[in-house]
Amino acid sequence: MLWLSPVKWAFSVLQGVFYGWKIVAALFVIMAFSSGLGFYNHSILLQALASDSQFSVEQASFAVSVFFIVSGLAGLLMAPLLDRIDIRWIMISGTLLAALGLQRMGSVQTVLELYLVYMLFGFGFSATSLLPTTTLLARWFVVHRARALSIASTGLSVGGILITPASAVLIQEVGLAQASNWLAGLYLIGVIPISIWILRPSPASMQLMPDGANWTGNQPATDGVGFQAAIRDLFFWGLNLTYIFVMVAQVGGISHQYGLIAERLPVHIAPVAIAIMPAFSIFGRLAGGFVLQYFPTSMFTLSMMLVQAIALLVLALSYQIIWIFAALAVLGIAVGNLLMLQPLIVAERYGTRDYSRLFSWANLFTVVGVAIGPGLLGWLYSLSSSYELPYLLAAGSGFIAIGLYLGSLYLGKTRLALRAD
Repeated sequence: MLWLSPVKWAFSVLQGVFYGWKIVAALFVIMAFSSGLGFYNHSILLQALASDSQFSVEQASFAVSVFFIVSGLAGLLMAPLLDRIDIRWIMISGTLLAALGLQRMGSVQTVLELYLVYMLFGFGFSATSLLPTTTLLARWFVVHRARALSIASTGLSVGGILITPASAVLIQEVGLAQASNWLAGLYLIGVIPISIWILRPSPASMQLMPDGANWTGNQPATDGVGFQAAIRDLFFWGLNLTYIFVMVAQVGGISHQYGLIAERLPVHIAPVAIAIMPAFSIFGRLAGGFVLQYFPTSMFTLSMMLVQAIALLVLALSYQIIWIFAALAVLGIAVGNLLMLQPLIVAERYGTRDYSRLFSWANLFTVVGVAIGPGLLGWLYSLSSSYELPYLLAAGSGFIAIGLYLGSLYLGKTRLALRAD
């Protein structure tokens, strides 16, 4: 396949370097396809499903919520498997399910079918998203974990820039019924070959140590505290609650950005406008990986929450191209970093000992917010027939998150040091 030539060239450049950086490159590609066809693509799919009047905006929005709820619950089932099964087989199985759900989306006739297809799509998506990818990176990197995570997760934004706009054009040209077959095939091609070729479950499976340290012949010990000790830390639950509101704001705004753009800007500008957020999230995430080497993670997280809330407020109140474009750019910077920061915070505070189990719970709380956001903003749109009120609520949710996070930091500092189990 011709498209593999640049990929093979890119990986040939990595010959002779620590294998963990090849893992980073592979996860970059995988997350580009999974986010481009899953996470960022929901606003495109939502508009396509609602455009023929077969489903309302509210019904399609709640289908997106079902997708994220199922993906979060699937993470709880997946977490123990990540410690026992080669991650490649988990990703391959999830890709097959996600592709099947995406393919069937073009032929749904009833609301029940719509929700069942989104459940299948969400279950499969969970196996190619943040839980398995960040678990793998936490095993391969300790010293350079923030940098590795920032580079790999930049694939999320690249997917939004390259794949999501292409999906929008394809659906506009041939319709969702036909486009869904092509999109499902793209999901399979983008994830399965590179998972088999590059991914490995841990440094120890290749007689390596994290970050490229010299192999001692012994299984590297996992650092950190156990699950039971971690869940007694009030900061853990405060962080989880904070991210519910972060994601109500963020994913609600992302899932309806295409509708807001279509409401306020000329139709020919829409493909350009929808690429702004993921484009600036690339810049933000790569810059964030650098800044985190010199700036406390907690304060950087707080600043990104503030940036996100302000950007959503501007989107709610703006009708001019320059302000909408600027707000989308600023929001992209926040989105790029906030998605990366949660798993980094969990890994930094609790280590890798029970990371997959801890992050599966953190991710479940996160997807509660992810699930609420699209449906809640869609319901408000149906009441007001405008995106001003929905985006005002998203901004308000962002400011609530700031208050909760400040409280979590205070609770975390007043607690005694965590004890290992």
